[in-house]
Amino acid sequence: MTQEQRGFDTIVEREKGLHRGLSTGQLSMIAIGGAIGTGLFLGSGFAIGFAGPSVLVSYAIGALIALLLMGCLAEMTVAHPTSGSFGAYAEHYIAPWAGFLVRYAYWSSIVFAVGTEVTAIAVYMKYWFPAVPGWYWIVGFSAALIGINSVSVKVFGAVEYVFSMLKIVAIVGFILLGAYVVFGAPASSGIGFANYTSHGGFFPKGVWGMWVAVIVSIFSYLSIEMIAVAAGEARDPQKAITRAFRATMFRLVFFYLLTLALMLAIVPWNAAGTDESPFVRVMAATHVPGAAGVINFVILVAALSAMNSQLYITTRMMFSLSRAGYAPRRLGALNSKGVPVAALWLSTIGIALATVLNVVYPDASFVLMMSVSMFGAMFTWLMIFVTHFFFRHRHMGLPLAFRMWGFPVTSLLGAGLMIGALVTTWFTREFRMTLVIGVPFVVGLLVVYFVWYRGKGVGAADAEMA
Repeated sequence: MTQEQRGFDTIVEREKGLHRGLSTGQLSMIAIGGAIGTGLFLGSGFAIGFAGPSVLVSYAIGALIALLLMGCLAEMTVAHPTSGSFGAYAEHYIAPWAGFLVRYAYWSSIVFAVGTEVTAIAVYMKYWFPAVPGWYWIVGFSAALIGINSVSVKVFGAVEYVFSMLKIVAIVGFILLGAYVVFGAPASSGIGFANYTSHGGFFPKGVWGMWVAVIVSIFSYLSIEMIAVAAGEARDPQKAITRAFRATMFRLVFFYLLTLALMLAIVPWNAAGTDESPFVRVMAATHVPGAAGVINFVILVAALSAMNSQLYITTRMMFSLSRAGYAPRRLGALNSKGVPVAALWLSTIGIALATVLNVVYPDASFVLMMSVSMFGAMFTWLMIFVTHFFFRHRHMGLPLAFRMWGFPVTSLLGAGLMIGALVTTWFTREFRMTLVIGVPFVVGLLVVYFVWYRGKGVGAADAEMA
């Protein structure tokens, strides 16, 4: 055991008590469940509106950032598997204030992302029940998922595995059907790869539009980092992390890019929007009986799956904050099944906000929730790259069970791309609220830390709560 591992043991000790009930397969599915959700099924229409067919380049850039992030995160997680994850790493390798900042920024981001998913659920249900108010569905489905998360991590893992498997089967089916339609359609049908250039060219909104769509692609890939948080409850974290890293990245890049490529070939890019999923539009365009209804059911399950995963992650991040002494002690308490129920209930704030926004701004609630949630996620990804830089320097010359290739270029490239994406939000009308809300939020967190928690935090929560 290295000196760094021994130094990290105090963090692992204070976060003990969670049950290691997740298998390697479930861990992979949790990551896929979080990342294949509203970002792909509904947000992709928003991204296509920014970039046109060049959204394929946007999502490829997003995939590159996600690949770099997962490599850095896998290296640190194999060395230190714990539910505090990148928040705990920032605390240990940068400074306690960094751990405080990353945990709260990420927690708030995913809390609002939960609201994004549940807002999308209301959109999907309008397909079958256009006259029913969206908030009915928000309340009903939210209650069911809160119940699942409050039982045990084994129940959560089993439900998420089924959800994610259904999504994977459906996406594979979509790819096969889409390929059949594209390659079998007559020239007069308006379906084909000519749609990539026939409506203003491949870059109809220019390179700037393509780059702005990268922001949406990052939002779409958001939640792949939850593998690292879930590792704290995995049965064999080192084995699970390395396998999940490789499997998840391949599946995500394959599913995202191939589905978008087929979608753009079947339906012209200027027909995309956020009033319904572009996947439903594509299925309607195939004229296969019942196909649109089936895919709408699948993307409903996808949103429920992502929301389920995000509730799990926000709960564990608040648990970590409490055990570090940065939140009330009762939020770090576990029930008999090893679930921090009080932290779970606090993490439903995003659902409440989504319900209010859906009532007040039913047509704009999804975009509002997405722009508000995005800062914390992008800031967290940036800090993961920065933390990895510090991590690797502290481990210089020491053996690592998993090593990210290309250091320091990969860490610096990832950090640079994230800074560029964050700055870009200021120059877009749709995402300006990301920095307007995000920057004061971070400044406020720093003030709270240095005024209230500095010198009081780490280790303040009692380990005997486990």
